[in-house]
Amino acid sequence: MKKREFKGQLSDIDLRMLRIYKVVVESGGFAAAEVELNITRSAISMAISDLESRLGFRLCQRGRSGFSLSEEGEHIYSYTLQLLSSIEDFRTQVNTLHTNLKGELNIGITDNLVTMPKMKITDALAALKQQGPDVAVNIRMMPPNEVEIGVLDGHLHVGIVPTVRVLSGLEYQEIYDEESKLYCSDNHPVYLMPDTDIQVGEWDAVLPAYAQTAAIKAHYQPLKAASATATDREGIAFLILTGRYIGYLPDHVAAQWVKAGRMRAISPDDYHYTTQFSAITRKGARPNLVLETYMGHLIRNE
Repeated sequence: MKKREFKGQLSDIDLRMLRIYKVVVESGGFAAAEVELNITRSAISMAISDLESRLGFRLCQRGRSGFSLSEEGEHIYSYTLQLLSSIEDFRTQVNTLHTNLKGELNIGITDNLVTMPKMKITDALAALKQQGPDVAVNIRMMPPNEVEIGVLDGHLHVGIVPTVRVLSGLEYQEIYDEESKLYCSDNHPVYLMPDTDIQVGEWDAVLPAYAQTAAIKAHYQPLKAASATATDREGIAFLILTGRYIGYLPDHVAAQWVKAGRMRAISPDDYHYTTQFSAITRKGARPNLVLETYMGHLIRNE
């Protein structure tokens, strides 16, 4: 495809094609993007071809060999993210001029917080929606590092993450202290043993494959490292329930199985730790009435 200079005004059609392109890239191809976009593959293909003609170079390879981005396509994807983020910033700025709340709240949340006894996130969202019925709330369940990246680059307005590290570009507001204990399932040999007879280092343990503070890592030192790790707390629960592993779980996550007699905590006075969770926002971000209102409700729910 012959390259040529991009000229003319950026139109609504251009923005629509760029949004389609963004979904195609993030879905990993045309077929997967069909469901997300709710349009046919031929319509997606036509939009991408039109966008390539408009820009003057090929964005991606597609066909039997699979889907992949060209070097220019990688750049255009990055530029598209910046452009759409700027558009959302503009919309947010305009909305700050209104006394009624309008716009979006894009929030990234680490897994398995919905069962926390104090429903601060949920209660703050309910209060925001009551105050601004027209606010669109978009929740993304993501690993902590992806939440941090999303807040830093502006894709997310706010994130909820464990306070493992403090990044200079983020503001932190503590909202939760999460208690975790060492658990086994009802079909594990130690389930019926007295705590005083259990030597935790003798039994295979599942270890987390996500970042932890040095203080929390110390609690895993007495455990026997097995060939089992999990990238989130749900994965740890899966492995504990096999009856082959012991492992640390937040109390609120384990509560349903404890109540059903499927799990119990091992020597809870000795094997426990606390994880702090914070709401993170980007330092120096432009004023955002929707975000400020949500954060106000979140803090008041402490």
